[in-house]
Amino acid sequence: MKICVVGPAYPFKGGIAHYNNWLCNFVSKKHDLKCISFKRLYPKLIYPGKSQKDLSAENRTNFEIIELLDSLNPFSWLFTFKKIKEYNPDFILFYWWTPYFTFLNKFLTWNIKKKLNSKIIYLCHNVLPHEKSTIDKILSKFALKDGNFFVVHADKEKQNLQKLLPSLNSKSIISTVHPSYDVQFKFKEISKREAQKKIKISGKIILFFGYVRDYKGLMYLIDAMPHILKEVDLTLLIVGEFWKDKKIYIERIKKTGAKKNIRVVDKYIPDNEVGYYYSASDLVVLPYLSATNSGIIQIAFGFGKPVITTNVGGLPEIVKNNKTGFVVPPKNSIELANKIVKYYKEEKEKPFKQNIKKEKERFSWNRMVETIGGLSNIK
Repeated sequence: MKICVVGPAYPFKGGIAHYNNWLCNFVSKKHDLKCISFKRLYPKLIYPGKSQKDLSAENRTNFEIIELLDSLNPFSWLFTFKKIKEYNPDFILFYWWTPYFTFLNKFLTWNIKKKLNSKIIYLCHNVLPHEKSTIDKILSKFALKDGNFFVVHADKEKQNLQKLLPSLNSKSIISTVHPSYDVQFKFKEISKREAQKKIKISGKIILFFGYVRDYKGLMYLIDAMPHILKEVDLTLLIVGEFWKDKKIYIERIKKTGAKKNIRVVDKYIPDNEVGYYYSASDLVVLPYLSATNSGIIQIAFGFGKPVITTNVGGLPEIVKNNKTGFVVPPKNSIELANKIVKYYKEEKEKPFKQNIKKEKERFSWNRMVETIGGLSNIK
């Protein structure tokens, strides 16, 4: 089967690019693949990070990446369509996570539907953005209605898609779990002791990892720290770039009186260093206020680390409460603190890790590739 994937890939940073790299790695083993990526993803004006690309990262892809698209240059859209037409694939897979790409995607899908027989797959990481507005709904509907098939990573997202496009045939929407990053960030096996020595922290560590944005609820985890420290002596390790002013978080940390137990690493972590932070930690915490799914959880599971997260979006579908972690209500620092304390007091590490191992097959990339290949059987 010939499959064309359109989306950011190496050396772009971020969850979508990482996901695309590994999906394409596995797709290319079983199908004829062409991956079309971007020359420029976002203009600097709307990207608060320091850089959109990680040029220091090792290219661990086993497929050709064609850098053609520029989100602001319609001529690049035309060149991309010509490349797709020349390839004439059976399926064309687009990623959907923000309405920013509405008109780029619409240009491509309109031409594909008019001039090719290829089927269009939308792999929706977010049907609607976390901070959604009415215009976001209008733009998302305008773009997504061209899809023939849709893949989502949470039943909640399937419901959101059906609300947005009520005329869709339910058979065209496939809900499957986000695959695990079980090897992608393991450049070498590293012990907890060695990892802690590398990052210069010792003792019990809980980890908040990834871009710091309002919807991720970090403030609630910071507020939980005084309650946690009454019962358990540990360090909260916050690792990732801040999308807004870091000062408000630093001020909040000072107000808690727990500053000496909170360490902030305000930078993007390249792939070959991710393992140090996960291996050094006991537990990964996602106090999200809204979510669809999370690659952070799958990195945690890849390192065998239990997760405490909130009951929002598709997160409870990934983390099994009291088996691979705990699920708590959002915006509840006390309950968050209680579960972190419970994890240590009741020695949950060993049973939770055993359950994570049992879940490995459910989160396999081969299963994801089979899901995409199986779309050809849906009428």
